[in-house]
Amino acid sequence: MKEEKTYLFSEKESFDHLTAARRVERTVFFSTNKMDFAWMRENVPCQTACPALTNVPGYIYAGYQERYGRSYEINRYVNILPGVLGRICSRPCELSCRHGWPGFGEPVAICHLKRVASDFKPEGHRIEEFMFGPSGKKVAVVGSGPAGLGAAHDLAIFGHKVTIYEAFDRPGGMLRYGIPEFRLPRNILDVEISNILRLGVDLHAGVRVGKDIKLEELMKGYDAVLLTAGTYSPNKLGINGETIEHVYSGLDFMMDANSGKDVFVGSKVLVVGGGYTAMDCARTSLRLGAKRVIINILTTEDYITVNRDELNEVKTENVEIRGLVSIEQVERSGGGLAVRFRRNRLGGYSERGDRLAVPIKGSDFTDDAESVIYAIGQRPETGFVKGTVKLEKNGMVAFDRSNAATDVRGLFVAGDFGRGASTVIESIASGRSAAWSIDRYLMDRTRRKKVVRFEKYAEKQRERAWDFIPRQAMPTLPVKERVDQIEVELGLNRTLGKEESKRCYLCSLKFEIDVTRCIYCRYCMDVCPTNCIHTTREVVTEEDGRQRLVATDKWNEVSAIVIDNNNCIRCGNCKKVCPVECIDVVKAELIEQDVEA
Repeated sequence: MKEEKTYLFSEKESFDHLTAARRVERTVFFSTNKMDFAWMRENVPCQTACPALTNVPGYIYAGYQERYGRSYEINRYVNILPGVLGRICSRPCELSCRHGWPGFGEPVAICHLKRVASDFKPEGHRIEEFMFGPSGKKVAVVGSGPAGLGAAHDLAIFGHKVTIYEAFDRPGGMLRYGIPEFRLPRNILDVEISNILRLGVDLHAGVRVGKDIKLEELMKGYDAVLLTAGTYSPNKLGINGETIEHVYSGLDFMMDANSGKDVFVGSKVLVVGGGYTAMDCARTSLRLGAKRVIINILTTEDYITVNRDELNEVKTENVEIRGLVSIEQVERSGGGLAVRFRRNRLGGYSERGDRLAVPIKGSDFTDDAESVIYAIGQRPETGFVKGTVKLEKNGMVAFDRSNAATDVRGLFVAGDFGRGASTVIESIASGRSAAWSIDRYLMDRTRRKKVVRFEKYAEKQRERAWDFIPRQAMPTLPVKERVDQIEVELGLNRTLGKEESKRCYLCSLKFEIDVTRCIYCRYCMDVCPTNCIHTTREVVTEEDGRQRLVATDKWNEVSAIVIDNNNCIRCGNCKKVCPVECIDVVKAELIEQDVEA
């Protein structure tokens, strides 16, 4: 792709006599230069950490302005399900939030602010779509979980006729059958799924590919087929007793409970596993009548994948956490179960970075329970594709990670079905990426691309005092009222949401010093709270487009005073004190743009 910057129009004011309104046209340009993409990756860490590349500063600032519909749409452009993700996202963005860096406090409640946009968008809010004309192409999507929904949305936007084949009676996949309603109300899920289906997507529910219709039939009837069938084969413990009555896999337990089936838990439940499914199983067990629930994990709380808020809610509901144990055996004992564990100690780290647990010989102990739930992950069921597509040695479908294509022409893979169990936001991103690959395959060209949009930023800057606002706590139901499937998290109200949105550093704002106007007075350096402005000898551009400052304190070597945006907290102090107004602020956004034919 040719790297270029195209200026669209300059900044000027005009007066419209027909509407008696003043209009301001702003300087805006779009870039495909790798240095600008590198700047976005390095300087907007929340967006970089999001698998869907959500414009986090953009939607937070729109929320601060109380433009909730706009905030919702900025989310929906890329992550498709803002109301859903505002409740159950794994929040990788918050782990990277600059506000959470050492010395800066706690991360911004990015996920909660996504829900604020969903909760308070106007009742008559109109969903925005940027659709292509009909292509005449037909695509089948197998599975209606987050990957399938994300793919179906984008394929419909590209103008293709999309049909979803869903094995269960209702769409949503793990969103509906794997996550409890007290975390994700079904009316929220239904509305956001309907916003995808209304684009002309056909849903064939209760149709299992491989049983009710063969994959070969889909391949013949459609121009492309995308497999997003999820992971519905639970991993096994590999111990004696895991198949006896009242020993459940976490997946089967949650699917039965969410389907309204009568599931026996008894008064004491032992849960094995440290992920979100294990937490959901524990909290659901309480709502099914259990009096005592213990989650058993291999290592310690410090090394499990769930976020701190979720862990706090689990503990608030009086679920116990027992660390450094491995389950060894389950057997019947009287009217219940006897479960043998072995104690562990912390070991080193795996290649993936997971902390390892080392069993301690002679440390076995036995605990009693009336039911055991093991939630140790799951794998895709690939039986229906055997003989059609190549499989890896581990039984997973073989496909090209760069374009989601299998070795069968027209057959693609996305989401957990291709990579194994992951998060909702990862699945949505995977589904959308696959849709773009399918569109290139069908149309033999790229019709939409990512570009960096720059706009001169003239609005009032952040207040320095906002940096010291504490993170706003999520209001929740009192424990005694947490029964059945009533939603536990109540959501931030408008006041709390606006206060929390002030905390965002707006990392997409790019502060630049015009060296042709700078008089080297150093006023900006004197008021900088994070030491992010430097006298610089040179700026070195790396191969990947990143720029590295070579600082110097020797004035005879100084070529410029430069702002290190990676350490800047966008307080605006430098701009306020500059006597010659040589500091400009540009808003940078990663957006999607149609490619001219």
